[in-house]
Amino acid sequence: MRGPVPWHWAALLIAGLVVPSCIAAPAPEYGVKAAFLYKFATYIRWPVSAPARPFVIGVLGDDPFGSTLGEVVRGQTVQGRGIRIRALTRKEEAVECDLVFISASEQPNVKAILARLRSTAVLTVSDLDQFAEQGGMIGLVTTEEKHVRFDINKAALDRAGLRASSQLLQLARIVDESPGGRR
Repeated sequence: MRGPVPWHWAALLIAGLVVPSCIAAPAPEYGVKAAFLYKFATYIRWPVSAPARPFVIGVLGDDPFGSTLGEVVRGQTVQGRGIRIRALTRKEEAVECDLVFISASEQPNVKAILARLRSTAVLTVSDLDQFAEQGGMIGLVTTEEKHVRFDINKAALDRAGLRASSQLLQLARIVDESPGGRR
């Protein structure tokens, strides 16, 4: 009969069981960011509502949300429309969405993506640094204290014909595309 397993072997065994599940799970902040995406959709008014089709949230590039975004919007609606999540691999697909989250993997292409979506009624959201100052509509910012806040580029919303509620604007930091980017 064997004796007890040495503590370092037990620790390695537990780490082997726990670490893979941690790697596959999105960071907890992406649960918060998924909730923000849904709430943004409910506090923005689009110029034309298309109740015959679902409200489409696209994730362009590597998906940092995992299953979290789908769980957050399951059973929810936006302006009376059911919600569908769509993985996007090309910027051209983004025009078929109502809201597009631009992932960090798309950093090298962000200017081209925003140029493609400029003046379309597609709400652009990202957590890339200085996203709203670069012409994106809503930039998610994680503070040093690990709180998520957001910046809104009202000029970009206006160009697209999108209207943010006054409640949303009161909670945001309003930025613009000029050097320095803050008002």
